[in-house]
Parts: sequence; C-alpha cells; structure tokens
Amino acid sequence: MGATPFADNVLTDRLLRSWLRCRRKAWLDCHGDADERHWTAHRNLLLDNQQRCFIALLTDKPGHGEAACAAGQEGVVGLRLKGPGPSGERLEAHPPLLIRVNGQSRWGAFAYQPVLARQGRRMTREHQLSLALMGHLLEQYQQGPVPELLVIGGGGRPLEQDRIKLTSGLRKQLYKALRKLRIDLARPQPPPLAADRRKCTLCGWKESCNRIAVTNGHLSEVSGIGSKRQDILQKLGINALKDLALADPDWLTTQMERHGEHQGKVARTLVAQAIVQCDGRAERLGLSPALPELDSAPGVLLYDIESDPDVGHDFLHGFLRLPRQSDDQWDLAVASYCPLLVLAEHGEHSSWSRLQRLLNRYEGWPILHYGETETISLRRMAHSQGASDTQLGRLERRLIDVHARIRSHWRLPLSSYGLKSVAAWRGFSWKQTRVDGARSLLWWRQWLGEGPERRGSLHNLGWIFAYNRDDCLATWTVAAWLLEQDRLLHRHQQPAGRDSKAGRELS
Repeated sequence: MGATPFADNVLTDRLLRSWLRCRRKAWLDCHGDADERHWTAHRNLLLDNQQRCFIALLTDKPGHGEAACAAGQEGVVGLRLKGPGPSGERLEAHPPLLIRVNGQSRWGAFAYQPVLARQGRRMTREHQLSLALMGHLLEQYQQGPVPELLVIGGGGRPLEQDRIKLTSGLRKQLYKALRKLRIDLARPQPPPLAADRRKCTLCGWKESCNRIAVTNGHLSEVSGIGSKRQDILQKLGINALKDLALADPDWLTTQMERHGEHQGKVARTLVAQAIVQCDGRAERLGLSPALPELDSAPGVLLYDIESDPDVGHDFLHGFLRLPRQSDDQWDLAVASYCPLLVLAEHGEHSSWSRLQRLLNRYEGWPILHYGETETISLRRMAHSQGASDTQLGRLERRLIDVHARIRSHWRLPLSSYGLKSVAAWRGFSWKQTRVDGARSLLWWRQWLGEGPERRGSLHNLGWIFAYNRDDCLATWTVAAWLLEQDRLLHRHQQPAGRDSKAGRELS
C-alpha cells in the first residue's frame, strides 16, 4: 500500500482524518517510505460497515456523479469535490455518499448533504471535521448552503443518525485544523511519536513507529504510561525509558502526586517496569504459584472467542482440549481443537446448550483464557439463559484468566502484556503472518456474505479457525511458562524472610 501523495499541496479529507488520528500518520501518508507501510484490515472493515449503513439508509441504489445530482436522485456517490480553503490552500474531498434534502442548489429546489458512516458507538471529532470539510466544498459545488451534516451508525443493528449543524464554530475548528495540517505536512521531518499509542494497532505505520520507539526508549514503551502520565514525567525531566529506570521511586511518587496523579503507588510500579525493560529480565512478584489449579487437573480447556463488536456477536467459541498424560506431563501432540461456530439464526439458547454440553463433558478441567472477554461473554450468556447461582459459581471457578495471573505474579520486560506480545516473547509465532482480531472479523464478514443462501468462501472459515486455534496455543505457551517458573520456584525455594526480589528469574 503506497503513501498518499501530497501533490501540489492539496489537503484532502483523507489526510485530515489521518492527522486527526495522529499527526505523524498524516506526514507519513504523504512522505513516508511506502515499503514501510503495511496493509491492515481496519480500512476494509470501515468500508464494509459503511456499505451496510448506506444500504439501510437508502431505499434505492445511489446514482453516480454530477448527472445523478442534476437528476435529483435520492443518493449520489462518486463525486470528488475541489475548491479553495479559507487561506487559499487547495482542498479536495470525496464524500462517500450525498443524500438529497430540502433546500436550493444550482440544480433546482433541492440540495445535498454529505453522509459519513461511523463504526463505533459514538460520533467523534474526526467525523465532525471531515464532514465539515465536505460541507465547505459541497456548498461551492452545488452553489447552495449545506445547513446540516449526517453521521450514521449501526451496520447490522437498527440505524442510528446524528445530525450536525455546519455552524460558524465548527467552520472555525475546521480552518484551524487545516492550518495545522498544512504546517505539519510541510515539515522536513515527521512529528514526534504519539504519546498514547493504543490506537497504533489500527495503523499501517505501526511497525515502523514501534522500531523508532524501541530504539529511542520512548516513554510510551512502558506499560501503564499514556499521554497524561507521559506529560507529567516529561515536566519532571524524565524523557526516556532509561531516565525512568534511574528515578527514585519515593521522589517520583511525591512529584507525580503534586502534578495531579492520585494513584500514589503507580510511580513505584512504573519505575520497576522500566527497570525490567532496561535489564531485559522478568521479575517474580511474590512467592506464590501462578497456576495452582493445574496441579491436579486431569486436563485443561484453552478458550478463545472471536467477536463482531459492532453487533455484539461472539461468532466463534474456540476450545483446544489438552489432557494431562499418564506421566503427569502436558503434550500438545494429543491436543484437539473444537470450534463452536455461532450464527445469528442459531439463537442464544441453542449456543448456550452447545457450550454447556462441551463444558460438562470436561467437568473438572480448568478453562484457561487470556483477558476478560471470555469470562464476560460466558457470564452474560449464563445470566441471560437463567443459570442458577450455583451453576454460575461453578463455571466461574473453572475460568482462569492467564493475563491476570501474569500481571499479578510477574513483571515482564515488555511494553505490552497482550497475548501477541507475551507469547511472541516466549517464542510462539502465529502461522498466518500479520493476522489479528480485525483480520479475523473481516474474514467472518466476507464469509457471511448477504445471507444463508449467499455465503462466501469456506476458505474464510478455515483461516478464522486456524487463527483462533493459534490464539489457544499462544495462551498455553504463556501458561506453560508460568507452570515451569512455578516448578523452578518449588525446586529452589528461597528461605523464609527473603523479599520478592530474590524471585527474579532470567527470562
């Protein structure tokens, strides 16, 4: 995927959206090395959601181009709007959809307004300013006012509509953003890395920025530091990972509290995290075993869910069944994968019954998962299906969040405690390259197609199952490391009274 050319200093709606997400992203879209940019599923998911929303909004298929506007069609696609900005800059926008509204234009007693589809539950500044740019250019194009802008959402759910007035205040915000965008794009070097890099998972420049962050010891590389904490630390003269590792925890606690950080213990945690990342060693937190439930378990179920968050649908419950061997060892060679595919037409009651049958078949086997998703999903489904408190308690006692056990028992030399990061640190690799939950969701929607009679390729399901199975295997990779560390601790138990630092292990 190539970079967006900054031809003739044209500011586009796409560049504006990139800049609103991340100043550095917009610069890289224009000037970055195209070989450093990797495809992500995020844009395809946005387009898929957009199509679903537009189909729900329109009664007829939209027309194309200016001819459709002149004919007064209900919906119009395929227009590229161009015109001058408030400071004479060249602007360009490609509205994904225009809809006819009451008004006056050069075509007659009607006008058009731009429409954007949002993927999340809420409208954002990105939606507002992108639409404001489209509205600004559309007014020039249709020679008539655009009093309102429209954001729609709910692809797969009942359609939601948010109307925005194109007020003088919104125009001022747009003009200010365009000025800053123009300045940033004219820089010889890209803007600095974003302080809060949680959204970087959606960006094609992620790997390039990650390399720079690691090389420079960027504070965002420390787990637990977002934009607010980074700002506080920089005011205190702590600008990099090494600075934080050398900071006195007591002094830092006092200083951070003076700057508005109310969680006093966080300073010690941040310093300790920076130290293990600089040292490259994992540190045990306490001397209790991380997974004592597995000591006498006859086997484990490794559990991972694939979901479509836009419609609140868990479409795959994947289980890897791993029995304990007669020699008390765990052997992945005998593990078997069981995917439970959940279609909307199955209904929740049927899905819950299938899950119960599988879980009851392996009564007494702990259920290992990574993160809160699986527990939340099963608890919600159990409540919905009228499970008793006894049933719910028995189920919850079997569920073991490996991520929570890692965080409570170990400090790792990693910037993230997510499954991808921790499992890769332990040497695990996914068979499919650059695959993630977004890619799995895209495959799912491609397989769903337009309904039961028009499903997509079965290859899509195969890819989803392979990714989900690998997630289960990755979860076991982390759990197996925890078990091994517990065995080492038991074998080389420290004398009573030694503090937790004595439990530090080489990773």
